[in-house]
Amino acid sequence: MAGKFLVSLTNAKNDADKATVGFVVANAAVASGQETVVFLNVEGAYLASKGYADEIHEEGFAPLKQLMEQFVEAGGTLWVCSPCYKKRNLDEENLIEGATIVGGAKLVEFLSKGAASITY
Repeated sequence: MAGKFLVSLTNAKNDADKATVGFVVANAAVASGQETVVFLNVEGAYLASKGYADEIHEEGFAPLKQLMEQFVEAGGTLWVCSPCYKKRNLDEENLIEGATIVGGAKLVEFLSKGAASITY
């Protein structure tokens, strides 16, 4: 039986290394059969906007946009913190493919079902 795994991603261009490693870990989790969710919150909410991640490429890693696309294509779930997205005046019409805006209750529900979690 597959487990549940949550990557809480609080960084974007402010710490591209953490944002990138968060998606590396998320890809490893989904590839190993874990039901995997990446929760984009705080500064990480910016990653849910089309074009934002296009230029983020940490040395030694695949480009962040590629890692994000691979995650969704592999069956990973991408949630975006609703108040974080709104606070930053981001446009829901500009949401990347595969992302869903959710409230805290959705996250609590997932975690209450035994998900392991890590924050980047």
